[in-house]
Amino acid sequence: MGELIERVDEQDRVLEVVERAEAVRRRWLHRIATTICRDPMGRILVLRRAEGHVRFPGHYDVMVGGAVGVGESYEDAAARELAEELGVGVRGRPLFTFLCEEGIGPVWFGVHEAVIAEPLAPDPSEIAWHAWLTELELRKVVDRGPFVPGGREALRRYLGRSAQ
Repeated sequence: MGELIERVDEQDRVLEVVERAEAVRRRWLHRIATTICRDPMGRILVLRRAEGHVRFPGHYDVMVGGAVGVGESYEDAAARELAEELGVGVRGRPLFTFLCEEGIGPVWFGVHEAVIAEPLAPDPSEIAWHAWLTELELRKVVDRGPFVPGGREALRRYLGRSAQ
């Protein structure tokens, strides 16, 4: 049996427990917990996914994350993913959720923000490259090259919030 997740509705309410692969194949709504990471100087982490990654191999992204498990909160899933993918033990603060229709969508993204001061130890099966960019640098490159569609949308919402 594959990874189990909760299928949800348009209001992010749980409908049933299903296998993640089936949810993606049938385009059923489910939850993804993500974190946008900043360093103490305010720069944003940009990563390139590993070439062997199942979804969007070799694409750039600003989100670290993955599927929310059965009975797991967005916050707990986001912290678990930070530990798995970056080797850091921090909890992000929840910012917003949104229904994303792009990419592997439709999915509910629970977007968090974390400030990371400790050294990163990226999982090479997930992350091939990473760098810290200023918001200005990031705005110049987000529409160039292959970028994960949901990550691009989340970044625009995130940067829009900080401009308010």
